[in-house]
Amino acid sequence: MNQSHIIVIGDIIVDEFIWGSVSRISPEAPVPVVAVDRIDRRLGGSANVIRNLHALEANCAMVGVVGDDEPGQWVRQQLALLEANDSGIITKQNARPTAIKTRIVAHQQQVVRFDREETTPLEDATYQRLLASIEALLPHASAMIISDYAKGVLSLELVPQLIAMAGKIPTIIDPKPAHTASYYGASVVTPNLNEAAQMAQMEPINEDSQVERIARTLHENLALKQVLITRSERGMTLFDGQAIHHIPTAARDVFDVTGAGDTVIAAFTDAICRGATPLEAAKVANRAAGVVVGKIGTATANRSEIAVHNA
Repeated sequence: MNQSHIIVIGDIIVDEFIWGSVSRISPEAPVPVVAVDRIDRRLGGSANVIRNLHALEANCAMVGVVGDDEPGQWVRQQLALLEANDSGIITKQNARPTAIKTRIVAHQQQVVRFDREETTPLEDATYQRLLASIEALLPHASAMIISDYAKGVLSLELVPQLIAMAGKIPTIIDPKPAHTASYYGASVVTPNLNEAAQMAQMEPINEDSQVERIARTLHENLALKQVLITRSERGMTLFDGQAIHHIPTAARDVFDVTGAGDTVIAAFTDAICRGATPLEAAKVANRAAGVVVGKIGTATANRSEIAVHNA
């Protein structure tokens, strides 16, 4: 088993959870009143990929942007606890805050979510600083993950530069359909079915034959090495350039799919870096996803949990 050294580039988000219970409806409006029990935070967005890689005992570095605020400081503190390299994180001094998604959860169900974020593209000087940070990290990297949450860090112009900079090391992308053209020449994309269908301009029909057509279309149009499509209750489909592999779901109980895509790309990339074939890596990622959807909130899966889940 080779050790993996993975660069994660993308939109850093703080996932905030307000946990409580509902016993009545508000007299002010027809909405539930949540009695708050506790509040906690977790690294979200691209930073959740770091959490998943840490759970898999991978060495990793985070590249992105946070605000000059308390949540941004908290992000750096959490990355330090995970022993992740944060030299590629830029703290913005202007009015761009750290992105926060707040979820109110009662009786293990989300009641509402509200987002505080700025999604406009970064200034050119900031992009140049990001590129310089990545260039410094690349000599030690065994893979690059581009985690696109469409929050302004990954532009149509930046992503092709990242793919070119990566050279021969694998570039694995968790995509957003709006940026499809920028993914040309990447190693792998890992969209869910709806994203994949939008990227291929096809209908998101969750049948093997249709998913196969979508995967082949993306593979050809974007000159990819592999396409891994997640299909919810139908598991995953991998097209490795030669054959289609339909992998049945490993989920036993589904409580929350938040962050499951982060788990998939982290587990797949880590397995590739450790010498797995694309099919073996996809099966590992499938089992890891089966673990995290059985947990509430932004969760991770470690090696022991994945092994037990495979038993």
